[in-house]
Amino acid sequence: MSELNKGGGTAANVSMLPVYILSLGTFIIFFQGFMVAPLLPMLSKQFGTTVRHVSFIEPAYLLGYGLFTLVYASLSDRFGRSRIIAFSLVMFCVFTLSTAFVNGVNQMIFLRLLTGIGAAGVAPTTISWIGDTYPYEKRGHALGIFFGSMAGGTAFGATTGALVTSLIGWQWLFAGVAAIGLVIFALILMQQKNIFARTEAVAKTKDNILLSIRDILSAGRARRTYFYVLFNGMFHSGIFAWLGYFFYKNYGLNEFQIGLALLGYGIPGLLLGPLLGRLADRYGRNKIIPVGLSLSGVTVLLLSQNLSLAASHVLVALLSLGFDLSHPLFAAIVTTFSSKKGTATGLFAFSLFVGYGVGSLVLSLIVNIGLDRAFQLYGIGILIAAVCSIVVFKNER
Repeated sequence: MSELNKGGGTAANVSMLPVYILSLGTFIIFFQGFMVAPLLPMLSKQFGTTVRHVSFIEPAYLLGYGLFTLVYASLSDRFGRSRIIAFSLVMFCVFTLSTAFVNGVNQMIFLRLLTGIGAAGVAPTTISWIGDTYPYEKRGHALGIFFGSMAGGTAFGATTGALVTSLIGWQWLFAGVAAIGLVIFALILMQQKNIFARTEAVAKTKDNILLSIRDILSAGRARRTYFYVLFNGMFHSGIFAWLGYFFYKNYGLNEFQIGLALLGYGIPGLLLGPLLGRLADRYGRNKIIPVGLSLSGVTVLLLSQNLSLAASHVLVALLSLGFDLSHPLFAAIVTTFSSKKGTATGLFAFSLFVGYGVGSLVLSLIVNIGLDRAFQLYGIGILIAAVCSIVVFKNER
């Protein structure tokens, strides 16, 4: 139980405002990460290739992101949270701007890979900072804000990306996101002392990263949790990456209409994230995680039935709610695995984004069996995981 009291022992009354400020970086990164989902049909026409070929821009970005989250988060234990967040946010802006100048799909895939690598330090390092700053009994609230920003970026990225593209083109979309990222970087820089002063000195360690990872993964509880992070990430990314095409194929929507349809994915987290975090703090993660996983599975199985357009809009929002009832709770559990929170949360982000990349890649590879059938396979898989989670997380609070 001693670990539950570490990380912010004297910070119980610290304001949540710094969480909102740092979460802006995650918001814009996820905005950029998922703003291309409704653009796949349009980009395939512009580059003269198939939707399946263009769809690889998503796993390229997500795999690059996932592989390097582990590196950045561990380095933040050694060099400090603020330096890693600043460096990663600048790299994100540079590569996002560069993407506006590509003239072929393969160039875009490559730059999306580099963008993922550059952006990978912001989210996991922010989670580490939350673990440093807030005690466990308040961590759910802080992580609810963080994941709400992540969900909001996902939702508004899909919608706004489609709208901006329809008005001024996708090149200006990437350039505008890079400019907003620089503004957020400047804001964090101005607030650096207020945000990091309490934790920067104690965050730095010089332990061997690989030994720290080995120590964390030696516990069965940690291995089981990271597996669920990976699997849940595979599920949600695979489904979301193809939702745009789902609405295009089944309902004939254009890019902007697809964006509006995807807006529901993120709204629950954006509006309810802090509340859901408080519920987890109060009632226990062991009760809520199986509900979130089950909701996700049932939602996707219903989507595969090609119901009315209005019903599909509602189901997209419920799918997002399933994510909000599971992933922030995994993150809170992960922060208890080790005093080296950078390494622990780096493994979390690594598992999540490798799952994101693999999930979208696998669905792209199996989509030839039919999108509805692929959705059904994913839905059955997450329902099995939901049943098993009742036992796996029964001792979590």
